[in-house]
Amino acid sequence: MATTKHVSSPKPFLTFLNLLIVAATATTASNKPVVLMISCDGFRFGYQFKTDTPNIDLLISEGTEAKLGLIPVFPTMTFPNHYSIATGLYPAYHGIIMNKFTDPITGEVFNKGLDPKWWLGEPLWVTAANQGRKALTYFWPGSEVPKGSWTCPKGLCPHFNLSVPFEERVDTILSYLDLPKDEIPDLMMLYFDEPDGAGHNYGPDDPRVTNAVARVDNMIGRAIQGLKKREIFDEVHVILLGDHGMVTNCDKKTIYIDDLADWIKIPADWINAYSPVLAINPRWGKYVENPAEKNAELVAKMNEALSSGKVENGEFLQVYLKEKLPKRLHYSDSSRIPPIVGMVGEGLLVRQNRTNAHECYGDHGYDNKYFSMRSIFIGHGPRFRRGKKVPSFENVQIYNVVAEILGLLPASNNGSALFTNNILSQFGKTGEVK
Repeated sequence: MATTKHVSSPKPFLTFLNLLIVAATATTASNKPVVLMISCDGFRFGYQFKTDTPNIDLLISEGTEAKLGLIPVFPTMTFPNHYSIATGLYPAYHGIIMNKFTDPITGEVFNKGLDPKWWLGEPLWVTAANQGRKALTYFWPGSEVPKGSWTCPKGLCPHFNLSVPFEERVDTILSYLDLPKDEIPDLMMLYFDEPDGAGHNYGPDDPRVTNAVARVDNMIGRAIQGLKKREIFDEVHVILLGDHGMVTNCDKKTIYIDDLADWIKIPADWINAYSPVLAINPRWGKYVENPAEKNAELVAKMNEALSSGKVENGEFLQVYLKEKLPKRLHYSDSSRIPPIVGMVGEGLLVRQNRTNAHECYGDHGYDNKYFSMRSIFIGHGPRFRRGKKVPSFENVQIYNVVAEILGLLPASNNGSALFTNNILSQFGKTGEVK
């Protein structure tokens, strides 16, 4: 079980004005705010300029957009980021530190499993359910996990059944808007696994990725038309976003661990992951009295080798004791994070030894400072300003935005109490879903 330090609440108090807004939103029977959040996995910022995206463009023109994209949390992977969006927590605090990882203490392996012990924090669907609201998710990572008052509606939480057509996903979500007013979900969250799949297979610059972007835009259009048909497009708060970007990497741009052998030999079974995050959990044995010192020596030897000029591409890998990682990453305060973490340069790979394979494809997971890792954020609806551009922000802020719209009391999270004032209209009318 991971250990996390207490995360102070970003909302120790609300301004009097915000309290009035929250109270009105939460208690006025004639106004039922609804949020529809749509995630397009691997939608790198800039993809929207590759091809015609009339439906995304419509949301942008009438809503609020992160002008230069949404900043993911580190590591820029699918499960950590989707759960950060849902909880407002950095991975060190919500516990999903990578898509797949080995707990350094227990040796247990997490591989997108549903055991609640892995999933810390309080995601939006639980916050809503705990406060008597209705929530609905369709394939959102983590929503299958039983937690608090939350039980995912039957049929909508088969674990990442990616064979379900996108059209069916959209139509299923829309069908819940045809229920009697008091049964319509307050929060609906929908997940598409594109253009991530195409980006991985072909790299972000391939025409087939452009086709995947066009397909996603068509699905956004299907959702918009469904809302317009029900005459509620201007009343529902639609949030369109992605979890991370994508970059091309090739086996020709590789750092080989075995090339460090003249300085330090690192057994393969010490390495839990190679790239884009190098995760090392040394096994010094029970007779080593000072494993922390040995870890520090290992890091020093690795960095000496990598900076020597004698290791191919060595300058593109920096190795840290986890507590020495840059503070901006917020990636140290969990026992699940391995003692040693290597930061790999943009688009590079780490391998144990040399092979003759030379192929290029797309990947993510790299430092979130890289622009290629950014995704999109667009908000459309009564509380979002029309045609507004806002500076890029980290996705941990989104939890508080949704809580504010729905009039929910947020759980403790890493977002800012003031951020909602930058992105939401304080005096905007919350529309009624009829």
